[in-house]
Amino acid sequence: MPETPPRATTRTWIGLAVLVLPMLLIAVDGMVLIFALADIAADLEPSGAQQLWMLDIYALMLAGLLITMSSLGDRFGRRKVLLIGAVFFAIASVMGALSTEPWMLIAARALLGIAGAAIMPGTLSLIRNMFLDRNQRRTAIAVWSSMGALGAAAGPIVGGWIIEVFSWHAAFLMNIPVMILLLVLAPILVPESRNPNPGRVDLPSIVLSLAGMISFVYGVKTFAGGKEPGLALLTFLLGLALLVLFVIRQLRVPVPMINVRLFRVRAFTGAVITDLLSVFSLVGAMFALTQFLQLVVGLSVIQSALWMLPQAAVSASAGFIAAALVKRIPTALLVSTGVLITAGGFATLLTLTPDTPPWVIAIALCLVGLGAGVGMMLTNDLIMSSVRPEQSGQAAAVSETAYELGTAFGTAILGSVLLGFYRTGLADTAPADLPGGVLEAAQETLAGALLYARELPGELGGALATAATDAFTSALSATGGIAALILLAVGIFAGIMLRGVSSQADLTETEDEPEPTTAP
Repeated sequence: MPETPPRATTRTWIGLAVLVLPMLLIAVDGMVLIFALADIAADLEPSGAQQLWMLDIYALMLAGLLITMSSLGDRFGRRKVLLIGAVFFAIASVMGALSTEPWMLIAARALLGIAGAAIMPGTLSLIRNMFLDRNQRRTAIAVWSSMGALGAAAGPIVGGWIIEVFSWHAAFLMNIPVMILLLVLAPILVPESRNPNPGRVDLPSIVLSLAGMISFVYGVKTFAGGKEPGLALLTFLLGLALLVLFVIRQLRVPVPMINVRLFRVRAFTGAVITDLLSVFSLVGAMFALTQFLQLVVGLSVIQSALWMLPQAAVSASAGFIAAALVKRIPTALLVSTGVLITAGGFATLLTLTPDTPPWVIAIALCLVGLGAGVGMMLTNDLIMSSVRPEQSGQAAAVSETAYELGTAFGTAILGSVLLGFYRTGLADTAPADLPGGVLEAAQETLAGALLYARELPGELGGALATAATDAFTSALSATGGIAALILLAVGIFAGIMLRGVSSQADLTETEDEPEPTTAP
């Protein structure tokens, strides 16, 4: 019979509050640049390609380095790597605020991505080592998840206010006080942890994971842009090949960076795939909903964000609800139910029209937030509970990588589906007497179509605006239906894969363990 694990103390819970600070900030920071881009474009005058790099370089570096940074944390100390990441995050924030040329801002965003890769898996792996009791760890992960949800919702409001009152430079400077607080408090309240037998640094594995992930995600993002399909396919296939070589190498080396044999644990595999597909569906449809509120309903950035606040509150509380219910309800049933509730939220978009009031969107988003908050908190808990404490860095890297891949695929694939429906719908309903080239330009984005509509005379501009908003609404409705169908399948998959999982003991105590990652 396994020994009862020690319970967390008050000091441990205060340490958790310190660890969730960077998660909250990174979630806010990810949204701020989107709304600052117009002011940045007016100030620095970047080209279209430079604007894309400003947005994309952060995600590319983050996704490419998650595995490497988690491996370094396992070897040299997870708290140490997290604090080094915090230092570089603060430096990159200063660089971003002081940027006077587009290339300077791109370089700052790249460094922010590198620093974020050092911070993100470190927070989750440290939580795994600080909270050894399963029920307490589940509550801690609920806190960690809720901060991400609150940060994503607060991002538009905080960013909009800062940019309106100060400037886009201040959007970078707001990172510094939080990072200083982390650097002061974490050494006092967060205990260091590392893998006691990490093995040697495997340079070929680092190169394969870094090059493979960057190439893979870049290919997906380029595909979403739709302008260079040949380059997108080439980089996608190159990245896929490099990642396959990475997996083969992990199976052969004595001490791998990522123990891919963890995927022999059914609950681990089920939780990772459920996370990836859930994020895939969420990101693709949620981005379109923000456009609907702003461009179709006609709300400002801050007004749109305020209508999304109920969803943030529901998402933040859903993890705690799940942590309480899982003591009495099987994990598989709760995860499946959460995913199906999310599917129901997206299914409501099938009734969407241009006249749909914002409160209907708010209700749909609350359903999405409730289901996602329940399901994804429990899957994160399952991923971290599937491994021994010394393997927590590897599990955190897998969890965060699944999130980043789901985000990239959701934006690319569902975004392309939305754009395809929009283009077809606009081609069928646009006025026949539009000037040459206007229809083609209007089919690129809804924002562009509305801009052209304002420049056209009288009824012709009004007809184009109506056709564009109708086409976008129909496209969003269809995309929401597709997301609902995907989530329905994910709910069934989760119920099968997670069946029989214990809600109390760690999976390392109840499942057949994969081959060890460290020498005995």
